[in-house]
Parts: sequence; structure tokens; C-alpha cells
Amino acid sequence: MARAAKRYQEVAEGLRALIVQGGYAPGDRILTERQIAEHLQVGRSAAREAILLMEIEGVLEVRKGSGIYLKAMENSTPKGDANDIGPFELIQARQLLESAVAGLAASTVTKADIVRMRDALELERSNIASGAQDYSGDELFHRLIAEATQNSVLVETVNGLWEKREGSRMWARLHERIFVSDYRLRWLDDHSVILSALQRRDPEAARRAMWQHLENVRVTLLELSDDEDPGFDGYLFDSSEVSKVFR
Repeated sequence: MARAAKRYQEVAEGLRALIVQGGYAPGDRILTERQIAEHLQVGRSAAREAILLMEIEGVLEVRKGSGIYLKAMENSTPKGDANDIGPFELIQARQLLESAVAGLAASTVTKADIVRMRDALELERSNIASGAQDYSGDELFHRLIAEATQNSVLVETVNGLWEKREGSRMWARLHERIFVSDYRLRWLDDHSVILSALQRRDPEAARRAMWQHLENVRVTLLELSDDEDPGFDGYLFDSSEVSKVFR
């Protein structure tokens, strides 16, 4: 049975059609990401993922501050890694799962768990201070929250999402566009808020804190990887509306 196309692959097919319809030749600057999203009636994150895929395939070239250029159209059908995952799809999945995991963990967390989480945040702080592209403290903190639920299925699921991120060429390509690192301090602050909620054994606060943290991650990555408008606010979902899910 054939594997169903992923959303970003479907959007990439639509983008290919737009390129053909526009009569673009290799070397031409094509539509902006915002225009692509409007033409295909998709969100900016979906358009960004399609462009990332076509960059990896060698069809498009994104030039910071200049735009998106057609390199070649020999690859008429999206290829890429069938097991890869769209970065913003991944963040959305983590947001839904890990917020619920944090809520449960607030009811089951032990003193030993809290100590390990504190150590993870110290590791994260040290990694940031060193300037190294080492996210091990960040990852460990999230994994420890899953372990604090004492539910092996949730632990395996959360670990699986991190493994998908680590093996994703699209995630790596997204990070190649980012040249600053001060956002990591903001994420560290988010982690401290989550830890505080867990220490208070407050499930609702822990759930909301994790949801907001991953919303901040999504918005930050959209902003920092935007080649055409560094001031773009990354708007896709209204956080105040989305948060109503947990009211």
C-alpha cells in the first residue's frame, strides 16, 4: 500500500505547479514565502516546510535578505526522505503531547525527579554560556518530564519525537538559517517556569507553561528563519484562542 503524502509534500507539489505556471527559469527569483502561502491557501509554516524540502532537493535556493530562487526543475516530483518530518508539524505534535505530559507529571513527580530536572537546567545554562551548539540540557529536561509521569508509553512517545527531530534533514536545514542564539536564554526561562509548576505540583500551570513554551519555540523559529522579513511575527495561531483548549 502506497504511503500517503505528507502535508509539506503536498504543498511542495502545489509550489512546483506555481513555478511551472509562472514560467520561471533557473536563476529567477520566484514568489515570496508570503505569496506562496496566499496562492496555495496554507499557513506560513506549511509554506516554509515545502520550501525547506525543495531546498534539500536542490530545486530552490533561499538567499537571506534576497528571496527564493529557482535552481533547477529536473526533479519534477518531490523526493526527500519519506521518514522525515516537517519542523512545524513536529512542534505542533510536541505541543499537544508534551503539555499533557507535563500536566500528568505534576501529579506524579518525585523529589528525585526535581533534582534531576534542576541538573538538566544547569547543564542547559552551561551549554548556552559556552556558546556551543549543544542542546543536550534542553533535550534532557523534556525527556525527564516524560519520565516523571512513570508511564513507559509516554516516555517512549516523547523520546520518539526527539529522535525524529535529531534525524530530520528539514530540521537541520531550518537551523542553518538561524545565526543568533539569544533565544536560548528565553527558552531556559520557559523551562524554569515549567519546573516551578512541577515543584508546586500544579497540573494546570505545568500544562499551560509547557504549551506556552512550545508556542514560543514555534514563533521564534518562524521569525529567525524568515529570509524576507526579519520583523515577521510568526503569526499562525492566536495563542489566546488555542489556549482555550485547556480551559
